[in-house]
Amino acid sequence: MPIPSAARITLFSSSDAGLIALAQGEQYVWAQTSLEASGFHRRHDGTYLLPPESSKTAVVNLVRTAARHQVTVATSSRRFLGHIADELAARLPGAWSATLSVHSHPLWQEDFLPWLWDSGELMKAVQQAQVPYAATLRNGAGIELLLIERPGHRTQYVVGALTTGDFDGNFREPDAPISLVATEPDLAAGITERFLPAYRQALHTRRSAAVAAVLDRIRAEYDAWKAKALVASVCYSDASPLAIDALGVRTKVFLDRAWDDFLTVLQHGPALLAPDAPGAALPENAAVLARLAGALADAEAVQEELAADAPLTRQEFNARMWPAVETWLADGDTLLSPNPFPVSRRQSALPSSGPARGLPPGRPAHRR
Repeated sequence: MPIPSAARITLFSSSDAGLIALAQGEQYVWAQTSLEASGFHRRHDGTYLLPPESSKTAVVNLVRTAARHQVTVATSSRRFLGHIADELAARLPGAWSATLSVHSHPLWQEDFLPWLWDSGELMKAVQQAQVPYAATLRNGAGIELLLIERPGHRTQYVVGALTTGDFDGNFREPDAPISLVATEPDLAAGITERFLPAYRQALHTRRSAAVAAVLDRIRAEYDAWKAKALVASVCYSDASPLAIDALGVRTKVFLDRAWDDFLTVLQHGPALLAPDAPGAALPENAAVLARLAGALADAEAVQEELAADAPLTRQEFNARMWPAVETWLADGDTLLSPNPFPVSRRQSALPSSGPARGLPPGRPAHRR
């Protein structure tokens, strides 16, 4: 990442607050020292402020002090990003808030990289240019956006997404939305009309992919379990204790793995079933959605009891957990398809009774 100078101060004029200053560079401490020695006060967001009533000689003193410490001083032609972010939060639909973060040292901005969910200019800027400060916009409902000045452009800004806590591995994630590039007057409309709809679609796609992956894995392991059960039933038709014990261990391992995978469905399923999700508002979807929602509620009850160390036996766990998983195996693909409804379901691939029925006795389920 290019570093223009060892230490520098950028000044922003504010009619309400006064003079706002930003210290940055590898030797940013000297910039901070110069500001403090000249009467600037550090604010909670990491910027410095010289109130309007302060003497004009404070700026002259700053220039002289900075020169002694080999610190560059420049005045920005842009409005202060914190003010832009506050105004933007007030204009976006819903209850948004804005917070400013200062990256005085060039390396600090790299802390954003694991959280960026972007395939456009925002990722490029954080990786390749210096982003001395940024504003995070939050709507209180899980959406977080990052606003920066576009490097190398005097009037443009970049808005992109920060991932939710539900996902890891965001770097170069294929479903990441493309950040918005716009001038200040166009930011609010661009976010509302273009970026947020694209963001919500990308998030739905990512959630759908995560759920589809675990359902496919459960289905494959279920097929493998059926094959083992069939071999055991043929080889040990006399129902010898050894065969039953062996099948019981296989069943327990399969169901425990299925439950571990199904936790992903519990995590993302409610959003996929939300009224504003694709396909959720169509009348023909009602029956499938009701089955999936009911199965999700049953599994969530099991999850809550396990978290509270409820005394669930293995048989109780199996009898309550598997039908919920079975329902999502049968109906989940219709919800997760690119055109959610109608499509043929996979119920023909599943038996009328799952492995939770008639399973050999086992130990209580592990607490999760």
